[in-house]
Amino acid sequence: MTFLITAGAALVFAALQVCAQDKPASSSTGQQIAKALGTIKSMQADSITVTGSGGDIAAKLSPATKILSVAPGAKDLKSAVPLQPKDLKIGDSVRVRGYGDGAGINALEVIVFKQAEMAAKQQHDREDWQKRGVAGPVTAVDIATGTITISSGGLGPKRSIVIHVGKDTILRRYAPGSANFDSATPAPFNQIKVGDQLNARGTRSSDGSEISAEEVVSGTFDYIEGTIKSVDAANNTMTVQDPVRKSAVVVKMSPDSLMKKLPPEMAQRIAMQLKGSAGGEDKPAANGQAQATSGHEGTGASASGGQHRQGAPDFQHILSSLPNSTLADLQKDDAVMIVAAASGDSGPLTAIKVLAGVDVILRAAPNRSASSLLSSWSLSASGGEGDAAQ
Repeated sequence: MTFLITAGAALVFAALQVCAQDKPASSSTGQQIAKALGTIKSMQADSITVTGSGGDIAAKLSPATKILSVAPGAKDLKSAVPLQPKDLKIGDSVRVRGYGDGAGINALEVIVFKQAEMAAKQQHDREDWQKRGVAGPVTAVDIATGTITISSGGLGPKRSIVIHVGKDTILRRYAPGSANFDSATPAPFNQIKVGDQLNARGTRSSDGSEISAEEVVSGTFDYIEGTIKSVDAANNTMTVQDPVRKSAVVVKMSPDSLMKKLPPEMAQRIAMQLKGSAGGEDKPAANGQAQATSGHEGTGASASGGQHRQGAPDFQHILSSLPNSTLADLQKDDAVMIVAAASGDSGPLTAIKVLAGVDVILRAAPNRSASSLLSSWSLSASGGEGDAAQ
C-alpha cells in the first residue's frame, strides 16, 4: 500500500485512521488498495494531485467517487458532509483511498479537511498547548502504572511533573532528526525512555504537579553545550568542545536549522534569574541524548510547566522575539547550547536549534543542562518558529 503523509495534516489523519472504513488490502479482482495522505497540490478536470512526504500522486475521480468533508478533530464520519469535485480547493488536506499501483489511484473515496477549517483548528490547538501544555526531559517511566515523570522549569525553579497516560491518550514520536510536531507519528508507550524530551497537554492537578494527558509527544535529540573551537563557513559547520562528552563535536547547519544569539544584557538577566532559582531545583536530569517535541512549534509558553504564570519569564517568548542569526555571527570561544538531530554514526550532527551568547548563563547555572533549559524552545508544536508546543 502507498502512504503519503503531509506534516500539516498529521493529527487530522490520525483521526481518519480511526474513522475511515477501509476495505481489504486487495479486491476480489486482485486490484491493490492504495491510499494517499496529503494536501491537494493541483487540480485537473477529472483528477487531483496529492502531495505528501513521499512525493506526488495523481488521484483520478469518477462519478462513483465518494467525496466527504469532515470537521478537523472528528473521530468518525457521522457528521461528514458530501461534496462535489468542484468544491475541492488547492491546499485542502485529503485522504484518498482507491485502487492503485503507487503511481496513481482510481479514487473510491476522498475525505477532505478544508484549508480554512484546518487553519482554525491549528490555531486553536496552539492556544490549547499554551494553556495546558508541559514539557521537559523524562526522568522516570512506569509502564505498569502508565505514568511518566518529567523535570520542568525553564527559567524558574526545577520541579517534577507526573504525566498520567490513559487508553485514550494520543501518543506520538518525533520523526528522526525533526522537532516538528506535525511530523510526529503514532508510537506505543514503551518507546518512551528516561532521557527523552517530552511534551504533553491535558488536565492539570490544582498544584500543577500532575497532568492527565490527552496527548503526549516525545523524540530523540542530542543536547550540546560548550565553546566553539572553530567555524567552517564553507562547509556550514562548527566544531564545539563539549565538556560532557569530553571531546569536540562537529555540528552542521541545514536550511531548516534555527539560530538565535542572546544580547549580553539579556543573557545577564537570564543568568541572574537562573542563579536565583537554583536553590529550589530538583536534582538535574542527565545531560546528553534526550528526546523531544511544536506539538506544534508554537506552544512553548506553558511547555516549561507553566512557569510564566508563576512569575518567571517565559523563555520561549524571549527567544522567539530575537532576530535569527547565522554562522557569520559566531566566532571561536563563543559559548553555545545546541539541540541536534541524534546521530547514529560518526558523521556531524545536524543542528535543529542553536542558542549563542550563553557564556554567562553556563557560568551562573552549571547544573542547568541544555536539555533542561531548552526544553521550552526546542520542540515544535505548530511547525513555525515561536510556536513550540510546550
